[in-house]
Amino acid sequence: MNTYQMGPLKIVDLTKPLNPRTETRRCHLFRFNTGGPIPDFHTIMDLTSHLGTHCECPYHHHEDWPSVAELPLDTFLGRAIYVKFEHLPPRAHIRGEDLEAACRGLLRPGDIVLLDSNHPLAPFTPDTNTEKDHRLKVGRETAVWLRDHKVKCVGFGDGVSIESSEEDVKPFHDVLMAENIVFLEVLQNLDQLTSRVFFMSYAPLPILGLDSCPIRAYAIEGLSEFRE
Repeated sequence: MNTYQMGPLKIVDLTKPLNPRTETRRCHLFRFNTGGPIPDFHTIMDLTSHLGTHCECPYHHHEDWPSVAELPLDTFLGRAIYVKFEHLPPRAHIRGEDLEAACRGLLRPGDIVLLDSNHPLAPFTPDTNTEKDHRLKVGRETAVWLRDHKVKCVGFGDGVSIESSEEDVKPFHDVLMAENIVFLEVLQNLDQLTSRVFFMSYAPLPILGLDSCPIRAYAIEGLSEFRE
């Protein structure tokens, strides 16, 4: 199940499930019994920090910027808006004017912004950055607009490429992460959202020195404080 109903509230799980048998990124579990005849199972987790649905923090791009545990908890939850670009052509860059038109009347300072398009490609496949990859692109102009509008987090559906080229990826990360703006990558089930504005949470493990962390991301629709 990806959606759950709790009275008037709808909860949408935006997380990619992880299966150690099929993951292409490092994901190994070592389970052992410490209790002898009385079972007491523990698991050693051997994971890359950029596994599945994950939150990237500023330490990812600069040694002097905050790691996961050095950011306040409210970095990882709050009012979110979903922006899906349905009329931009394949491989187009998302420009400031595109964001202005799509976010007008929705965006507030401190919001989380989830970007998507109708040109999806599943992540981590051989088709990435080939002629089959029609995803929209982000770059310096995208980052400057988001920074200037004081977002606190940017998330990406399968319709947006965050790493299409070196000339795009470095300024996009550096402009935003210099302001302690975090990223959410490999979000799933965005098509299950029925509201453009909702509450969202994606808290990572508070480990000092960690640049990124797999998370459980979810949206809650129907809260009166988190509507258009």
